[in-house]
Order: sequence, then C-alpha cells, then structure tokens
Amino acid sequence: MNFIISNSSEVPIYEQIKKEIKKSIQTNELKENSMLPSIRSLAKDLRISILTVKKAYDELEQEGYLKTVQGKGSFVIPRNQELVKEEQIRIIEERLGESIQIAKRMEIGKEELMDLLNYLYES
Repeated sequence: MNFIISNSSEVPIYEQIKKEIKKSIQTNELKENSMLPSIRSLAKDLRISILTVKKAYDELEQEGYLKTVQGKGSFVIPRNQELVKEEQIRIIEERLGESIQIAKRMEIGKEELMDLLNYLYES
C-alpha cells in the first residue's frame, strides 16, 4: 500500500489513513479478503504512532471495511454491492451539489451546465 500522509494537513492523520484505505478498497487496489499491513509495520513505514494506525483500523472495522482476526491480522471484508453503489451515489450527489452552487455563483445556467455534464459524461 502506497499512500502519503501529510503532517501539515488540518485532517487528523488517522482520518487520512482511513481515507486512503477506503479509496484503495473502492478502486479495487485492495481486494476482498486482502490482508492489510500490520498496525506495527504501517506505523513504522509512515513514521507515526501505533495508536494512530490502530484508531484508523478500529474505525474502518466499525464502518464495515475491515475484519481483524486476533493473531492473524486485518482483512478487507466483502462489501454489499448495493451499499457500495449507494455510497458512491451519495458522493456524486455531494459533488454535483457543490458544482451547482459554483455554477449559480458564476451565473451559469442550468442548460449550459447540463450541456457540460452531457459532454463530460460522453467523453
């Protein structure tokens, strides 16, 4: 797993770890039943506290992304594809909402915005 953690970011490090792992799962870089690095090895690689990595893993487990097996490690659990789709739709809605707000501020009409969306969707 290769990702970059920023110490200067306002986002807590454990949240950055969670985000990167979720992204790796959603893009299928981390496949179902894949074993994640141990908490100790990831903490060592990132040069951060073991407790920080543990907090990220614990929250990912609570959110249904990981399963930790004592003495064996943490694994990506199979996801309900309907829930995955709903989560992705929620992200799209959020980003489209932001785009609409920008368009309104810039006085870009609905028709022009729809033309742009159709163009981007088709390309």
